[in-house]
Amino acid sequence: MDKSSIAGVVLAIAGIIAGLLMEGGNLGQVLQPTAALIVFGGTIGAVLLQYPLNTVATAFRSIAHVFAAPRKRHDHLIRLLIAFANKARRSGVVSLDADLQTIQDPFLKQAVMLAVDGTEPGDLRKIMQVSLDSTAEREERLPSVFESAGGFSPTIGILGAVLGLIQVMQHLDNISEVGRGIAVAFVATIYGVGIANLFFLPLAGKMRLRIREDCLQREMMLEGVISILEGMNPRMLEVKLSGFVDREKEEKQERAA
Repeated sequence: MDKSSIAGVVLAIAGIIAGLLMEGGNLGQVLQPTAALIVFGGTIGAVLLQYPLNTVATAFRSIAHVFAAPRKRHDHLIRLLIAFANKARRSGVVSLDADLQTIQDPFLKQAVMLAVDGTEPGDLRKIMQVSLDSTAEREERLPSVFESAGGFSPTIGILGAVLGLIQVMQHLDNISEVGRGIAVAFVATIYGVGIANLFFLPLAGKMRLRIREDCLQREMMLEGVISILEGMNPRMLEVKLSGFVDREKEEKQERAA
């Protein structure tokens, strides 16, 4: 599990609950099924109206990817590509045909297959760039789903609060009920603002980082296969691919700053 994501969720929820209890409140005051139904149901409905069902379903399935520990595959990928380069240097690029069945990543497998089939480096780059751009565009929709949800939920929370106040206004003859009803009505606003800023928007941000890491991984694969096809020295290839790892570290440092 990703310690940062888990710690962030736990710390945020614990901080809010601790603040509520310190002020003399209790969890029963904010656990309102009606408000939750309005906010969650309204938000999901609005998102489904904006995006196709399969996009929304894929986005919610990708939540597990956000809370999973990031895969450290760079060193393994560099060693694999260098091994391919050494083999191609000794026996030709065609010899890599025997390794196709051992390649698990579909993008890398397709690139090596095109190289084995004798595709020119320029043509291979154009073909795989189309696949790279298509995948990036498809993945970019996933965090957009949660960004949209983060935009809808606060407004729907206000809508829930207004609906609650309408009900309160019908009982103005009982002041005690009015006070309790107003408190309950504003719980919908808490739900809307809370889920947007504690879940949807941070989730979208973390998902974008993971997507960028995967995209950088595929760029590394493409450059490695093209360099092998061009006959680059394995030592030079290692230096070239190491530059991708350094670039990723610099991007992470810039985002952290």
